[in-house]
Amino acid sequence: MRTLIILTLLAINLAHAQDIRSGDGLLRAMHDRYQSSWYKTLTFTQKSTTYKPDGSSTAETWYEAALLPGKLRIDIGPPSGGNGYVLVDGNVTIVKNNKITGARLQVNMLLVLGFDVYTQDPETTIKVVKGEGYDLSKFREDTWEGHAAYVVGADKGDLKSRQFWVAKDTLLFVREIEPARGDPGKLDDIRFTSYRPLANAWVAARVEVYSDDKMVFSEDYSDIQANVKLDPGTFDPQQFSTTHWEK
Repeated sequence: MRTLIILTLLAINLAHAQDIRSGDGLLRAMHDRYQSSWYKTLTFTQKSTTYKPDGSSTAETWYEAALLPGKLRIDIGPPSGGNGYVLVDGNVTIVKNNKITGARLQVNMLLVLGFDVYTQDPETTIKVVKGEGYDLSKFREDTWEGHAAYVVGADKGDLKSRQFWVAKDTLLFVREIEPARGDPGKLDDIRFTSYRPLANAWVAARVEVYSDDKMVFSEDYSDIQANVKLDPGTFDPQQFSTTHWEK
């Protein structure tokens, strides 16, 4: 019996083992691993903490809902306040006091690499990642938090180029380095941590953002639900004030 169990586990590991040699090959492998099991919708409550240079911090509650691939809604503070963002297929709409105050093109790479990659055609993901300036030809293995990882976009020792890190065993996204949106002269080092099983897949229950080796922002998720039914209006900025998944 023990021999049978060992052989079964070995067969599973071999089935998942792939000869990954490039960034685009990695993105395809991430999709192939989870395409049939990854959830399509996700909701959670988020504690967002900002860490200030003087050592103090402030926190607020956000409510987020995702429809994968490509759609994310963020309610900042109480939903009744009508403040937040709606991201749909690389466009972000800003809402304040239930009124649209702006819109712009903006790809959320955390959404792309942490979620969309597992649910959409890998060629679409590859096109988006290349379009955002990641060099998929730069590919290597490294270690992250004591575990083997794939690194795409930077040579060994380079922590300044756009790059993303993926756990070798699970093919889960764990780290990304990119220019800070508010100050392109600085770099954001963003990490997905505290992964836990969710609906035959996984979710990182904590996200940490570092700048100059100091944590400047963190997200902690609670009330995490997968494959919940969401009204299509949830992701329509025109219906921001009338459609709330939280209620």
